[in-house]
Amino acid sequence: MAEEELHGIQIHLDRILAERGMTLTELSAQVGITVVNLSVLKNGRAKAIRFSTLSRICDVLGCQPGDLITHDPAGPPPS
Repeated sequence: MAEEELHGIQIHLDRILAERGMTLTELSAQVGITVVNLSVLKNGRAKAIRFSTLSRICDVLGCQPGDLITHDPAGPPPS
C-alpha cells in the first residue's frame, strides 16, 4: 500500500460535535451526508471536501470553516 500523503490539515469535527452535544448520526441526517463519509472526514482520512458539503456542515453546526479545519505547517504528528 502506498504511503499516505503527509499534510498539515487538521479536522476538528469531533470537538465541535461534542461542544454542540450532537452525534455524527444526527449531523449526517441534518446535512444529508452518510455517516461513513462524515467519519472519514472526522478521522482526518478525507482527501478533499466539497465547498457545498462544508457549507452545509457549517450551517448545521453554526460555525465557520476555520472552526472545523486548521493548518499546521509542521504537519501531522508522527504515528
